[in-house]
Amino acid sequence: MNNKNTYDVVVIGGGHAGCEAASASARMGSKTLLLTHSIDQIGQMSCNPAVGGLGKSQLVREIDACDGLMAKATDKAGIHYRILNKKKGAAVRATRVQTDRQLYKIAMRQLIDGIQNIDIFQQSVVDLDIVNNKVFGVFLELGVKVKAKTVILTTGTFLAGKIHVGSHKKSGGRATELSSDSLANSIRSIGLKTGRLKTGTPPRLDSRSINLEILEPQPGEKPIPRISFEKQKNIEIPQISCFLTRTTRLTKAIIEENLDKSPLYNGLIEGIGPRYCPSIEDKIVRFSEKDSHQVFLEPEGLSVNELYPNGISTSLPYNIQLDIVRSMEGCQNAIITRPGYAIEYDYLDPRDLKSSLESKSIEGLFLAGQINGTTGYEEAGAQGLLAGINAYLSVIEREPWEITRSSAYIGVLIDDLVTSGTDEPYRMFTSRAEYRLSLREDNADQRLTEKARKLGLVSEKRWREFCERQNSISLVTEELNKRKIKYDSEEFLRVNKYLLSRLKGDISILELFKRPEFSVDLAEKIFNNFLYERDILEQVQIETRYSGYIERQQNEIDKMTKQNQYSIPKDINFHLISGLSNEVKQKLCVHKPSTIAQAAMISGVTPAAVSLLFAYIKKTEKSLALSNTS
Repeated sequence: MNNKNTYDVVVIGGGHAGCEAASASARMGSKTLLLTHSIDQIGQMSCNPAVGGLGKSQLVREIDACDGLMAKATDKAGIHYRILNKKKGAAVRATRVQTDRQLYKIAMRQLIDGIQNIDIFQQSVVDLDIVNNKVFGVFLELGVKVKAKTVILTTGTFLAGKIHVGSHKKSGGRATELSSDSLANSIRSIGLKTGRLKTGTPPRLDSRSINLEILEPQPGEKPIPRISFEKQKNIEIPQISCFLTRTTRLTKAIIEENLDKSPLYNGLIEGIGPRYCPSIEDKIVRFSEKDSHQVFLEPEGLSVNELYPNGISTSLPYNIQLDIVRSMEGCQNAIITRPGYAIEYDYLDPRDLKSSLESKSIEGLFLAGQINGTTGYEEAGAQGLLAGINAYLSVIEREPWEITRSSAYIGVLIDDLVTSGTDEPYRMFTSRAEYRLSLREDNADQRLTEKARKLGLVSEKRWREFCERQNSISLVTEELNKRKIKYDSEEFLRVNKYLLSRLKGDISILELFKRPEFSVDLAEKIFNNFLYERDILEQVQIETRYSGYIERQQNEIDKMTKQNQYSIPKDINFHLISGLSNEVKQKLCVHKPSTIAQAAMISGVTPAAVSLLFAYIKKTEKSLALSNTS
């Protein structure tokens, strides 16, 4: 810490949310302190050592477009890259990267250490210094007070965390690490709404004890894609395969016979678990008609023999975990290196937050990550980025950066949380984004980098690379539009062989890219002197193919934005609006939305109710205007 123990921004927690928060505020010029109970665990991947996936890679790319850390660290540690939904449209395509757990943590620490204005201090926080609903700093376990203009809580699963393995339970925020009970009690005493959630992890397996030869290998992509937009030197990291196994009828029988020993079903766990990443016990109960479930055996790293069996998260007793593992294909002699466990922890109701992620009731207090009810590294990192930005904007008395639903998945995430809240761990999906045709992972830089640059987040190097990339896209688009395939040319005949409907006249290569059967691979095969960067070509193809859809969606966005940005008067009496049901009136009174957009996102508030609300506000404004002129 500095000699005055005084900072603009104090970040509590060194996980994914904390790292992005500290990085963002410091890059903008904030004197930032990152407090963690263990410096050695900064950037630790608590569960699966993988980044990205459906609906998540968009978040990672958006963090990266703001010159954040997650994608950079991933590309320095990636050992297995996959493009999900590769045969589908770009709007739902996603990159998923299996990383070396240790390499990722090393990369994250190196990135943090390379940023000016960040101090790191290893110490637990036991209390917040709050006076008259404003935060002034934190108290450490040593009895030291750190003064701060803003504080960001990124405590993950550590607030009053309890770890369960069968009937055995203990306090902990992660295996072998203590929970933050004093801080949890402090937060409860403030009067903030809290609840309990649960997450879990599977047992880890010794790869040498698995018969991988009889299992289906899952190789990575070639050529190796990268998840960061940043231009990088060739990263020579060996790429290795994952393997696919399955549970069996025996697995199902073992679990059904022992459900009473699961803390999830015998009442020991109160917290609600993730709907979309359930434990194996949950799967067996909820999908009782299925006799088998896929399990992906994913390497933990290049220098270790551990595998992560993705799909069998469990809190059953160790001996039953062993029976479950050995009932799976290829795992009859499997050795468990670490038991799986469930962890339940405190979270705070995100509806008590502003869109900036600042507490509505405590000035200067920001929250990010699992403390807001989310699950996943990507969701945590996205919140950390925004909290770090807005914490420092608050310090320098500037308006917060509020990202809209139509401009980024981060906006969808934040809007869902602060408007609708969550009673189960929230996970991002492409289906949550109504404007996903525009919010693709490939164009995150086009959507956010310029805005982030104006905030002071983007380095000179990244800005130069972004400008060069956009210039290349424009030049290639222009060239391909000018490059015509003549009706009587040899190229015309070659192209027609591959098209579903034959060409009838001259056409540009750019126009050809609008056809679903025409690809970059095909263009490189057919045309001579087709010497363009593949990455740029693919971007041109996507933008060309989506252009008509995006234009229509943009018109829809403009129309909705005009209505949604309409402010709701603070003194409005929702009970006076005729046509609204009592349920809708009650929900509007409870949530107190400040805009039409926020009202529209409240669960149970229908589009018809939103239209009535909008019409009422317009009518009231018109009446006031008439009375003022008379």
